[in-house]
Amino acid sequence: MSRNDRESLRIFCGRASRDLTERITRYLDLPLGQGHTDMFPDGEIIVKVEEDVRGRECVIVQSTYHPVNAHVMELLIYIDCLRRASAQRITAVLPYFGYARQDRKDEGRVPITAKLVANLITEAGADRVLAMDMHAAQIQGFFDIPLDHLHATPVLVKYFKSIREQLGEIALVSPDVGNVKMATVYASYLDGELAIIDKRRQSGSEVQSANLIGDVKDKTVLMFDDMITTAGTMCEAAKLVMDRGARRVMAASTHPVLVGLAMERLAEAPIDKIVVCDTIPCGTRCKPIEDKLIELSVAELLGEAIHRIHHNQSVSALFTDWEEL
Repeated sequence: MSRNDRESLRIFCGRASRDLTERITRYLDLPLGQGHTDMFPDGEIIVKVEEDVRGRECVIVQSTYHPVNAHVMELLIYIDCLRRASAQRITAVLPYFGYARQDRKDEGRVPITAKLVANLITEAGADRVLAMDMHAAQIQGFFDIPLDHLHATPVLVKYFKSIREQLGEIALVSPDVGNVKMATVYASYLDGELAIIDKRRQSGSEVQSANLIGDVKDKTVLMFDDMITTAGTMCEAAKLVMDRGARRVMAASTHPVLVGLAMERLAEAPIDKIVVCDTIPCGTRCKPIEDKLIELSVAELLGEAIHRIHHNQSVSALFTDWEEL
């Protein structure tokens, strides 16, 4: 970044994304914006920006994972704080967007909470949003302000290409029909075969994978998903492909949500490695699977997008240039 950028651009972080934001600022060679969040004894959140942002472009980085409501509220308050401090333009960077799965009315008398949260971010004063793998493409249309939607494909493909020779013959397995498009993309990048699992969901937390379409015998199976939540889908899929003769299984995901029985399931599942990104920090909570876990950073990808937004350059072009990152 130039000296002018250091004067005109400020990057702040909420409590949910400090480590990731520090990596972003190191990539951009910028100082971390001076601000902090406190909590009153009754649970109210207060944000204070401790430097002048009048007339400057400001970025606030905040993932909205568990506790989702607290992190969403902190994001809204931070945006409002920057707006009232006369920031020229405010970009909300959402490495992980909570409530993304509530994106439609799949039965009567239920909300579309993803749209509600999008409205709240807009009303708080954000001028644009930068998000990573938002689970459903239509969520982009929920925002009435410009939104740049990134995906972690460059980061994950770069890693798997670096170990491609070790993998031998591979099969890209979609854990369910909804992920076929994603599996196809990775199959083309990594030169692998494609297989699909016909998943039958028994309940919100229980999944039974029944049928496999494709050949995985004696192959390294790679499974990609945008998030691993309770890990039911991924673990059942891993058991199925191993039963069908797979040599080993590696799972990859952008967002390590990892709640409920996820840790126990992944620890016991026949999965050699679990590759995730730092959109949600792993930390000590992932200790039960630390021998399987590989954490990659999306800091350079987000940093480059922030740089391009600041200079009014194309963000979509980033995905034709990503091999140069």
